[in-house]
Amino acid sequence: MATVSLNSGLILAAILFVIGFVGLITRRNLIVVLACIEIMLNAAGLAFVVAGARWGTADGQVMFLFVLAMAAAEVAVGLALAIRFRRRSAGSTIDEADEMRG
Repeated sequence: MATVSLNSGLILAAILFVIGFVGLITRRNLIVVLACIEIMLNAAGLAFVVAGARWGTADGQVMFLFVLAMAAAEVAVGLALAIRFRRRSAGSTIDEADEMRG
């Protein structure tokens, strides 16, 4: 089985996190923002797995399971809010959702 070095894994995790962060900052569609948050959470999970593999423990994989559970809950709640928001208004941008607060 091929192994991935700590530096390579962490660099990949950092690149994925930056891609998700840039998408989060630049996009205004609610579904795309949720997907970017999911990318960022997966990047953090990848960093846990790489660090756990480096030290030879399963702690990183256990933490990744917690990250996946949290991401699944985030997606479920976020999509429910997006569907509710879409039914209530014509658009699905974050700016329109922010205007509905008041």
